[in-house]
Amino acid sequence: MSSKFLWAASTLALFPAIISPSYAASDAEIEILRAEIQSMKQAYESKISGLETRLQDMESKQVAQIQPAAGGVDAASVSAVSSQNSANAFNPAIGVVLNGHYAAFSNESSDVAGFGVGQEGGRMSEGLGLDEAELNFTANIDDKFMGKLTAALSEQDGETETELEEAFIKTTSLPYGISVKAGRFLQPIGYLNEHHGHTDDFSDRPLPNRVFLNNAYKDDGVMASVILPTDLYTELGAGVYRGNDFPGGGSDGSDFGSWLSYLRTGGDLGDDVSWMASLSTLQSRPEERAANDDTVLFHGDSDLYAASLRMTWAPTGNNTEQEVSLQGEYFIRKEDGTYEDSNAGTGAVGYDEHQNGWYLQSVYKFDPQWRVGARYSRLDSGDVPAGLAGSALDSGGHDPWNASLMMDWSNSEFSRVRLQYGHEEPASGQKDNQFILQYIMSLGAHPAHTF
Repeated sequence: MSSKFLWAASTLALFPAIISPSYAASDAEIEILRAEIQSMKQAYESKISGLETRLQDMESKQVAQIQPAAGGVDAASVSAVSSQNSANAFNPAIGVVLNGHYAAFSNESSDVAGFGVGQEGGRMSEGLGLDEAELNFTANIDDKFMGKLTAALSEQDGETETELEEAFIKTTSLPYGISVKAGRFLQPIGYLNEHHGHTDDFSDRPLPNRVFLNNAYKDDGVMASVILPTDLYTELGAGVYRGNDFPGGGSDGSDFGSWLSYLRTGGDLGDDVSWMASLSTLQSRPEERAANDDTVLFHGDSDLYAASLRMTWAPTGNNTEQEVSLQGEYFIRKEDGTYEDSNAGTGAVGYDEHQNGWYLQSVYKFDPQWRVGARYSRLDSGDVPAGLAGSALDSGGHDPWNASLMMDWSNSEFSRVRLQYGHEEPASGQKDNQFILQYIMSLGAHPAHTF
């Protein structure tokens, strides 16, 4: 079709010159023009034929690569994969996220009264620091599975550490809206936990996420979810996990140390407002959960319940220009077991209490590149047994809280610079003024952020 089109176009372009009376062309000149047209036609046909041959060779090589990996899938499946993926879809998309800061704190201690805080739940390092740098690999495996790996590099006590943050496979074509994920991944407990830290609206996570989830709960396991065929978006999911990550810990053998279930729903209110809400629970059975630099140990049952709500409003109808978001989470933790605080000299003391915490935040994008935001978070440690008086579990009647203000500027979707001020009162009589200047830069593949 291409060669015929070029032949017709060439002929039409030259036709007026051939028939024009003013040209008075001789037979010899006409023959020369005919020869040139024929030469052009042959050249174009040869070039198109070569391009078609190269295309066929590339398609043949792709099919040859797919068939061994897919275990002999049929031609229809291979064709489906080829139609929905580009020629390099089986090469992983590689991305890097660089994250650094300068932080100044007025309070030397980062302990939160009434709670044992895990290693990742404390404040970021003071002064100039490099936060976690993420290396991401994502790709379709074949027409049934995709995979992702996220490695986090960070510095701890002067040494560079590498942590396997996520490494999982996920089904892509199960019927009835069903999806299965297996490996290590961030769990859908509440709202923020399932998101990587560099996508957050603030430089640090709220107090409840730091204390109850050690910033972010990720564990080895398998999870299944289903999107129901309803007009309102509704998703149900459940999973079982090894139970080694905080708030679990010390799990061994073939038993499941934690399990999770959740309900998530959302939709639109008119053309400019979107919302999503969730209810979830994480049930853990830590054999030995360490906190406060391994000085606080817990053994028993730890049940966490979370409710979340997020709403966004685009005043102009286009959220890339202006957007207002409102987001909050509420947590209740019920623990039944024994606590031990070596710093306070307590032995294993029975503990059967509940604790709670919540946060509420709002962010206003008043310009495509500029945002401002405010956040307030609070914790309630509940009652403390007499045997743990004076320990890390004793809040002294104080409810820890934090209030933060931020402003950030994004030159593009790949770069962001943020200035944040926070005032925190982690314990009775303690006040911490926090100043943070942060940059977040993405290199390479950069998938769209979830709602």
